[in-house]
Amino acid sequence: MLRTPTDETRLRILAWLREPGPAADGITADAVAERFALPLPVAATHLRLLEATGMLRAGRSAGRVRYHRDDMRIAEVARMFEKGW
Repeated sequence: MLRTPTDETRLRILAWLREPGPAADGITADAVAERFALPLPVAATHLRLLEATGMLRAGRSAGRVRYHRDDMRIAEVARMFEKGW
């Protein structure tokens, strides 16, 4: 889910969200599209998939959807994989 054979965009999005600005403010699909040179629908799909797995939380700010990391859920998923899930 996080890594495909040819693309690690979702992992790069999660890493970007550790940086101070994005971590505090959250990111939009527009920002992801611009940063990773993706079409907007592709960026939005990556964000929705990460949200669906619980790794991102979405909230509205100034009429825009902004995404933030859910570090507790990310740690939970990492523990599941460490146990051989």
